[in-house]
Amino acid sequence: MPHTRSDPSRERTIILNQLLLGLVILLAAAFVLMSGQYQDLASLILGVSGVFIATVCAIIVRWDRLPSLATIAVPALDIVSIGSLSLAYPSSGLALLWVFPVLWVSLTFGAMISSITVALTTVLYLAPLIETPSAFEVRLVLMPLTLASLAVFGQVMSRRATAQRSLLARQSRTLQRAFERARDQESLVSEVLQAVDFGVTRIGADGRVTVTNEAHARLHGDPDAPLFQEDGVTPVPAADRPLARAARGETFEGVELWHGGIGTERRALHVTARRIADDGAAGVVVVSRDVTAERNALRARDDLIASVSHELRTPLTSIMGYLDLALDDPGLPASARGALEVAERNAQRLFALVTDILSASRAPDADPAETLRASMIDLSAIARQAVEAALPRAAERGVVIDTEGIESTAAFADAGRVRQVVDNLLSNAIKYGRDEGRVWIGCTEDGDRAILAVRDDGPGIAEAEQPRVFERFFRADAVRRSSVHGSGLGLAISRDITRDHGGDLTLQSIPGVGSTFVVTLPARRPLPHPAPQESR
Repeated sequence: MPHTRSDPSRERTIILNQLLLGLVILLAAAFVLMSGQYQDLASLILGVSGVFIATVCAIIVRWDRLPSLATIAVPALDIVSIGSLSLAYPSSGLALLWVFPVLWVSLTFGAMISSITVALTTVLYLAPLIETPSAFEVRLVLMPLTLASLAVFGQVMSRRATAQRSLLARQSRTLQRAFERARDQESLVSEVLQAVDFGVTRIGADGRVTVTNEAHARLHGDPDAPLFQEDGVTPVPAADRPLARAARGETFEGVELWHGGIGTERRALHVTARRIADDGAAGVVVVSRDVTAERNALRARDDLIASVSHELRTPLTSIMGYLDLALDDPGLPASARGALEVAERNAQRLFALVTDILSASRAPDADPAETLRASMIDLSAIARQAVEAALPRAAERGVVIDTEGIESTAAFADAGRVRQVVDNLLSNAIKYGRDEGRVWIGCTEDGDRAILAVRDDGPGIAEAEQPRVFERFFRADAVRRSSVHGSGLGLAISRDITRDHGGDLTLQSIPGVGSTFVVTLPARRPLPHPAPQESR
């Protein structure tokens, strides 16, 4: 059975092709009649009638309910009808109309049916000419070759169209599967976003919110409610709210805000905005997390520590005073003096620990200017005094303190608080450095900054732990496993002090080589702001 190609629009195609051919034949027959040069009127009428019948059949027959091969009846009737028209007026060129049905068959059916169609058309074309041998001319060969070429062309185009339809069908199925997967993923992401307890909002490049979840609306509540900075007191302007900043394309990390008015049930929010890229259009994702319980727990811990430290400080002061009085007694036996000296050292250590805890428990929103007594100081003199005080502890471990890097340096700072920082850095370098090692200390001026550095040749700090060395109560794993005592507060307090001065404390450490702590302080007294002039 010859191969046929099914087409969902087969019926519409048959009608359109036949109407076109019928119109052309109708016009050609009209011209022939008007010319009056036809030889056989019966053949002309028979040909026109055949095309008319084929056209009516093409219109009224439900071809979609018949086998595909049944449609061959229409072009077959057209071929016979065109042959009849050609007999009516052989020299008119009406035989060229065979191009229509031949091309139609070659585009619709397989190679076998196309070959049969070309053969049938050739026979109909040559049959009248065989009776008159003198009529054998070049046209006897050109017409069959032309029809055969059209059939081959139609077959090539048909196969190409079939391949393209097959490719489009596969691509359509692939796109459909991709669309279904994307829809499933979108549904999954939507379900996950609605299930999490932190707010997620996606803002597009045009500044509009494209995705958000219920948690975001729950955490932020009324967008007109007051919003305060981390201190809980300073209002956040509308232009500096997280969503407004993200809509402008800004990114930020770990911004803490208080949502709600003072005296109401407030929420502490930890907000982060990060940039994303979507098909070349940058957007921002804002993630909000409720940290109210954490902040309240930290505040309760600090209040408890401060309260206990205050309660410990008074009896410790009394204990240290009575120990001093006892040690000043000239008649104190040597054995008792040794025991009292041990008690005094431990009391001083406990007193220093309590002092550190009280310093670390300072309210985060306290104004450092109220506790600092800044003036122009000689930073090099403070460094030398700290070295002198640390020499006994260094001698116990055989540590050498190198002071060649100390240069004459001025700074605008609180001498007592800066001394506390230098004492802490030297103490850490001696405690955590290696036995019989070396500690370097130096200071210098660099423009508007005074710089002091303390370096040791100890084991250094692991890279993973370096970002946390300035956290309160943090102690590295290696230090916790050692016999060196500490509270984990010294570095945190030292950095707070330097930042209160407008400077900073940074770390550079290479495991196995040593650590360097660098203190920066303002080297000049800040210029006073000019008083605003009254307008007249």
